[in-house]
Amino acid sequence: MADIVIRNIDCITGESAESGKDMLRNVTLIIKDGYIDKILTEEESQTPFGQELITKECGNAAFILDGHGRVAAPGLVNTHTHIAMGLFRNYADDLELMDWLERAIWPAEAKLTNELVEVGTRLGIAEMFRSGTTCFSDMYFFMNDTAKVVKETGIRAVLSRGMAGVAPTAEQALVDSRHLFNDWHGFDNDRIKVMLGPHAPYTCPDEYMKKVMDLSHDLGAQIHIHLCETKGEVENVIKATGKTPIAHFNDLGVFDTGCVAAHGVHLTDEDLDIMKAKNVRVAHNPQSNLKLASGIADVPAMLAKGITVGLGTDGSASNNNADMLEEVRLAATLHKATHFDPKAIPAHQALQLGTVEGAKVLDYNDLGLIKEGYRADLCLYDVTGMHWLPRYNDVASLVYAANSSDVQTTIVAGKVVMKDRELLTIDEEKLRHDVMSKTEIFKQ
Repeated sequence: MADIVIRNIDCITGESAESGKDMLRNVTLIIKDGYIDKILTEEESQTPFGQELITKECGNAAFILDGHGRVAAPGLVNTHTHIAMGLFRNYADDLELMDWLERAIWPAEAKLTNELVEVGTRLGIAEMFRSGTTCFSDMYFFMNDTAKVVKETGIRAVLSRGMAGVAPTAEQALVDSRHLFNDWHGFDNDRIKVMLGPHAPYTCPDEYMKKVMDLSHDLGAQIHIHLCETKGEVENVIKATGKTPIAHFNDLGVFDTGCVAAHGVHLTDEDLDIMKAKNVRVAHNPQSNLKLASGIADVPAMLAKGITVGLGTDGSASNNNADMLEEVRLAATLHKATHFDPKAIPAHQALQLGTVEGAKVLDYNDLGLIKEGYRADLCLYDVTGMHWLPRYNDVASLVYAANSSDVQTTIVAGKVVMKDRELLTIDEEKLRHDVMSKTEIFKQ
C-alpha cells in the first residue's frame, strides 16, 4: 500500500528539456516503500481504473498531500560539505584558504567533541530540510555520531571520516574509517553510504595515501578527497613530483576504486582526460571557491569531456550556509559570465547538476528525478509567491527566481521529514538552545 499520495501536483521532473518530460501538470504521485511507484497523468486519474487506484491508495496512505499551489521537484543533492561546520558559521571570514585553516578553523576544530558534532550535524540537517536538500556527502570527524543523527533525522547521506596523514590521529583515522564502513555502509537500503575521506594532497603524503588505498581495496570503498582547489596546492605538488595532483594521484592508483574530487578548480586538459578515463566525478563548490578566492572551476569544459559533475556547498564556515538552491543558481549564472555565453549552463542543466547528476557523483543511479522507479526524495515548493508569477517556465523560476524558503514539504526515502514548514524529526527549539549554549566554548 502507498505511504504517500500527492494529488493534483505539478512536477519539475529533473529530466532534460529536450526529453519533453521535464514538466508534468496536475498529476498524482503514489509513493511506496521509499520509491515513486506510480505517476498518474490528469487523464489517467479521471479514468475508472485511475479513480479506483487513487481511492484505494489514499485509504491506506500515511500522508495524503494536496498539490494545489505547489510544485514538486527532486530533492537537491549536496555532493561536498562538512555539515557540522555550521557551528563555525561567520567564525572566520575574508581569509585565504590556508590562512583560514591554520589561523582559525584548525584551532577551533581541536576543541570539537562528539556532542558538538552531533549538534552541528543536526543544525545542518535542519537547514537542509528547510532549503530543499535531501542528500548530502559529508567529510568530517566523529562520523559515527554523525551517522546516528542521519539515522534519527531520516536524511540521506554519504559519510567520510576526514583523514590527514600529517595529524597525530592519522593511524586512528584508518581504524575509524574501517569501522564506519563496516557499521554503516548500505544502511537502510543505501540511505547511508560510506566513502574514505583523505583530506587533500597537502595533508596526505604518498605513504599515507598508499595505506588509504590499501584500505579502499580491502573494503571496496570509494574515495572522497579535496583536489586542485587552489593554485598553491597544484604548484606545490608539481614542484614535489613533477606532475599535477591529478596525474600524480592517478599514478598512485587513487582513482582505481572510484573517486569524488571536491573542487577541481585548477585542471589541465590532460587532467580532464585522466578524470574522464578513470570516471573521477567532481563536486563543484562555486560559492565557497569564490569566497575563499580559490578560483572558478571550468565546469563547461568538464561537461564537454563527459565528466560527471555535481554541486556542493562546502562547509558553512566558508559559504556561509547549506543552501543548495544558491549553488544551482550560481552554477547557472557564473559560467555564463566566464565563458561569455548565455547558453553555457542553461537552467535545466544547472538543476540537473544539483539533482540527478549530483546523485551520480555519489554513485546513486536511481535518484534525482521524479520518475517511476526512482527513490522518493523530493520537495514541494510553494509557487503562490509573487516571485513565481506568471509561471511561464517553472524550471527557470526554480533556478533563477525561487527562494529556498519556498520549500514547504520535504520527503526523503518515501518519508515526510518536513510538512508545511514543520520539521517532523528534529526538535527545533531544543536545537536552537543547544547550538547557542554549546558554542560558547569557541568564544573563549
